[in-house]
Amino acid sequence: MRVSYGVPLAPLTTLRIGGQATSLVEFQELADFPDFVEEMRHSPAPPVCLGEGSNVLVGDQGCATPVLRMATRGLRVRETDDRDRVLVEVQAGHPLRDLVETLISEGLVGMEMLAGIPGTTGATPVQNVGAYGQEVSDTLRSVQAWDWELGRRVTLNASECGLGHRTSIFKRSRRWTVLSLLFSLRRAELSTPVTYRSVAEELDVPLGSSVPPAQVAQAVLTVRRRKGMVLDSSEKDRRSIGSVFFSPEVGGPTAARLRDLGAPVARFPDGSTRVSASWLIRQAGFDLNHPLTHGVRISSVHHTLVADEGASAAAFCQAVDIVLRQVLDRTGVLLTPEIDFIGD
Repeated sequence: MRVSYGVPLAPLTTLRIGGQATSLVEFQELADFPDFVEEMRHSPAPPVCLGEGSNVLVGDQGCATPVLRMATRGLRVRETDDRDRVLVEVQAGHPLRDLVETLISEGLVGMEMLAGIPGTTGATPVQNVGAYGQEVSDTLRSVQAWDWELGRRVTLNASECGLGHRTSIFKRSRRWTVLSLLFSLRRAELSTPVTYRSVAEELDVPLGSSVPPAQVAQAVLTVRRRKGMVLDSSEKDRRSIGSVFFSPEVGGPTAARLRDLGAPVARFPDGSTRVSASWLIRQAGFDLNHPLTHGVRISSVHHTLVADEGASAAAFCQAVDIVLRQVLDRTGVLLTPEIDFIGD
């Protein structure tokens, strides 16, 4: 456990925005966690958790509450009675991209569509991370976490985590600190069916096809890079948090109207019908590279928000509000930000 004081948080996030942490606690060994719990007994509030900072906006005034950064790494494969099914236990700080690569190399299927998503594995259940037809809820078996309300370590089955479209019981709550996760994966030579047209076209296969997982992952990475959704894909647009808004749920006449306009309206794994937020932003009149506020603009390759030199948290929030209001005015659909806000 390493404790630092007055630490700038901006360099620890992909947006590179925000003030200082009064105190930052970094863990590389989970065995040190009980010491941290003891130190927190006198704190009026649970700590703020920070992984790789790929979905957070830190306030300009920083954060007075202790910030906990999980840097624990490691995974362990456990065999089951089913010869085609294995359990994989992963430390919360383990990078998701490394986990996906390891699973593919081990011939394990179920998370190959998540290739290229930044962040730690411990952050994945918080908003039920998903892409191109796969979600963490498809493979998550359980989460081991520290419950600050009960003051003890707990194991939550996936069914207890409230996993939905980019949400869970962990979202917008500091009650739990995720320590490790258990996934159930299948041994197979072919991927789960490809259900997204852009990925199928990249692979040159019909929708619903299954191909070797490594090929799927490469196709997903190619599609994501075209959209600037891989952090190393564009120097100009790398100060990004990916999707700023949830894909909003639509139904009935609204869904039909949007389909008539050519909108990508699709059925999601949670059973909801949703429309692409980036399509709505484009439809509302925002061009690529469109300036929004000082230091904040629309990306040059995809309809999402990115930061440039001089950006602040206040300016980013103002830009979010500008996009939200204009999309509502032009399309009649209300967007909801999916960013996690950290700070005072």
